[in-house]
This record gives sequence, C-alpha cells and structure tokens, in this order.
Amino acid sequence: MIINKENRKSIRAVFGKTLAELGKTNKNIVVLDADLSCSTQTKIFADTFPDRFFNCGIAEQDMITTAVGLASAGKIPFASSFAMFATGRTYDQIRNSACYPEFNVKIVGTHGGITVGEDGASHQALEDISLMRSIPNMTVIVPADCRECEQVIKFAAENYGPMYIRIPRTNVCDIFDENYEFDFSKAQILREGNDVTVISNGETLAEVIEASQNLEKQGYSVQILHVPVIKPLDGATIIKCAKKTRFVMVVENHSIIGGLGSAVCELLSEYYPTPVHRTGINDEFGQSGKWNELLDYYGLSANKLEISIKRYIDKYRLVKD
Repeated sequence: MIINKENRKSIRAVFGKTLAELGKTNKNIVVLDADLSCSTQTKIFADTFPDRFFNCGIAEQDMITTAVGLASAGKIPFASSFAMFATGRTYDQIRNSACYPEFNVKIVGTHGGITVGEDGASHQALEDISLMRSIPNMTVIVPADCRECEQVIKFAAENYGPMYIRIPRTNVCDIFDENYEFDFSKAQILREGNDVTVISNGETLAEVIEASQNLEKQGYSVQILHVPVIKPLDGATIIKCAKKTRFVMVVENHSIIGGLGSAVCELLSEYYPTPVHRTGINDEFGQSGKWNELLDYYGLSANKLEISIKRYIDKYRLVKD
C-alpha cells in the first residue's frame, strides 16, 4: 500500500458532491447547515437543490430540531456544521429529539480534531466522538479518505437511523483503490504484522501506514487495523488482532478519553485483557497552529508515530521476555 501524501484531495468537497449526486435520485434527501455551507461544502447541494437546502443560521440546536421535524415527515435530513458545534452545542437535541425516538437524522461534523488548525481550541472538536458514541441508537463513523467518505455518505442515505459522520478540515491523501468497498460491519486489516496491532481511522490512518512502512525497514512488524465504524464496534476483528500480537496501540485525532482508544480498551478489558497504549490528545485543549505542525506536536505525524511505536514495541518486548 503506497500513500502519496503530496496528492491530497478535499474530503469536504467529496461530501458535498456526494450529497448532490444522491439528491438527483432520492428526492427525500434534504440538507441543513448552520451558516457554514462554504466551509462544510454543503453549498454544492444548495446550488443544485436550493428548495431542499435550509440555512438555519448560527443556531445549531434549531438545525437539529428542524432536521428531526423533517425526518418525522419522511425526509432524510443531513445536518452539517463544524464537529465542535454539531455535537457539543446540540447534545440535548441530538440525545432527546433525534436518538431517543430514533429518527432518521444524519449529522456530519466537518473540521474534526486538532487539524482544524489556526481556528484554535474553541473550534477543535476533540470530544465529539466521545459524546456521540455514548448516546443509545447513535451510529458513529470516521472515514479515512475521499473514496471511503463517498461510500459512507451513500450508506447513511440508504440505511435508517441516527448517524454521526466525522470528517476533517484538511485535504486527505488516497488510501483505498477503486476496488474498495465500505463494510459497515467489519474493520479492515490493512497490513499484517506480529509485533503490535495499531488501530486507527480518519486522517491519522495515512500517518500510521507511513510510519509502519518506515519501521518495516528497521525490522519491526506492524499490523494495521482500520476501524471506520466506532459504534457499533467490530469487536471480533479487534480481539482477533489482539490475540495475534498481544500488544495494541490506538492512534486517533481525538482525546484519548472516550474515543476509539477508550472503545478498544473497554472491549479488550472484558474479553481479552492485553496491553493497550492510546495515542491522541492527552486530556487537554488544542491550540492555534498549522495543521501539520499540530499533528506533529501532539505525536500524530508519521515521524512521531514511528518513534513512539518503535519505543513501545521495544518496551513491550522487554516486559514480555
């Protein structure tokens, strides 16, 4: 698997274009935004279907409640805003109005994670996955590249129930080829290995792949497991990988509290206790900076991951031996 990090594409544009394409064949699809359609790229749908697009203004709670009303009338609403505001500012409406009665509302949070960059801590959603996966009836998906994002949006449109889909602000490189098929029920082993299983998703997946390739040249064997669906979690595949390597690391562009790492720890502590090291944002707020510099600062770049994965493999080998 070769990652070309120089050739990056806008995953937000793919989100917007996919909605517009789906709108041509499914007239029940409607889109709502909180005055950020240029940033979320829902403007692509708005330009194509202005009568099915609703700019709710800077009133995210109203946006979610309006989406619930549309869903109750048989529409398939996609409500989008920055992940910070789409989940944090609207938690009550999502929990009590969308998920409790189980309405068919799709929430797409863009600008997820530390890589929001210069907008700083107030706009960097580091708790959104934790919030969303704790709500009953909610599905949580984090696609890793444009091809997967397109398939995830199509899956959301075709399948009933509340869903939260998180995508980043940054452009992303291709990971999957034209043969890739998103499987809602299965995590994917992208690389076999024996020393450690590294679990990731979203934009950090490319960093993990690059780090593992560099480590292979140094004699390290890293197994990579891509888990785009955080809830419901594919526990069987995670346990299978953990049994093989007996050591697991989780890499995520999110707080280490409540996200993918927590989900993996909860699973393995109950069904296959084994060492797990979580790499993410360590219970702190973000800060302003260029996205790639922030990725590096918080230990999520390929260079920093290469160092940390190597260090923890060596440490685990000493303990195991």
